[in-house]
Amino acid sequence: MPSPDPYAVVEEAAKQTYIRALKLVPPDVKAALRRAADTETSETGRDTLGIILQNIDIAEDNDMLVCQDTGTVVFWVQTGHDCALNLADVEAAVGRGTERATIEHPLRPNAVHPVTRANTMTNTGRHLPAMHYEFPDEAERARLGLAADGLRLTCLPKGSGSENMSFLKMFVPADGVAAVKRFVLECIVDAGPKPCPPTIVGVGLGGTADLCAALAKRALLRPLGTRNDDPVIAALEVELEAAANELGIGPMGLGGRNTILGLAIEHAHTHITQNPVAVNLQCWAARRSSATMGADGAVEYGF
Repeated sequence: MPSPDPYAVVEEAAKQTYIRALKLVPPDVKAALRRAADTETSETGRDTLGIILQNIDIAEDNDMLVCQDTGTVVFWVQTGHDCALNLADVEAAVGRGTERATIEHPLRPNAVHPVTRANTMTNTGRHLPAMHYEFPDEAERARLGLAADGLRLTCLPKGSGSENMSFLKMFVPADGVAAVKRFVLECIVDAGPKPCPPTIVGVGLGGTADLCAALAKRALLRPLGTRNDDPVIAALEVELEAAANELGIGPMGLGGRNTILGLAIEHAHTHITQNPVAVNLQCWAARRSSATMGADGAVEYGF
């Protein structure tokens, strides 16, 4: 039997991960929502979380979308060092898969020209889907189950309610860590109910303005409860997560102790005279889906 066209495999995987991300809430997120419902002290908050959990069950039982917003489509592409695929062709295949998901499912088309607002009707367009590329080391590939000659796609559709609540601040070292903490918490307060809390908070720290913003979104891919491998950053995650849940915003902004489900920080070394910080919020649905592909064309779907 001839080997499958690897780019056709990528195209189909892109289509399926996009649809799966919109229908299936990751297990770690569902577990966090159940814990939130069990610990919520506000009656309104408990009722709201109950509705959210019911919404998830109905969507899964009936093969429906969890939310009507099909998002701006973002993909992370991770490859092993022996992967033979051309990344330009991979990107084209991901675009075709996104178009097929939108048209064949069908999904609500969101991608518009920034000035004319003309809709492409395919959830693709100039620089969309947004693409990020990573080349993980052996240890990270082992964690992901990614072979040296394999490729992994992760789809992260960002609804506008959460993506509109994105923030960047260029601090200088003299501002200190206290300013970083204050900024992250102020962003959560400023966002209020708009990103559909309880949210997941992604924080980018260091690098450059653009790298920092990408790291904040990258942090949203981490399973809830996992910590940064740098103990200094991990301690900051724990501190900020606890502080955020003392803000009283609560589920859907109606008050309560569960304002966020988790907070993750991805960091990079930066210039001696700067310390950029970015915050990217994800709604409670926390849509993400992955496909890990081997050189033989086999595909394993997950989160």
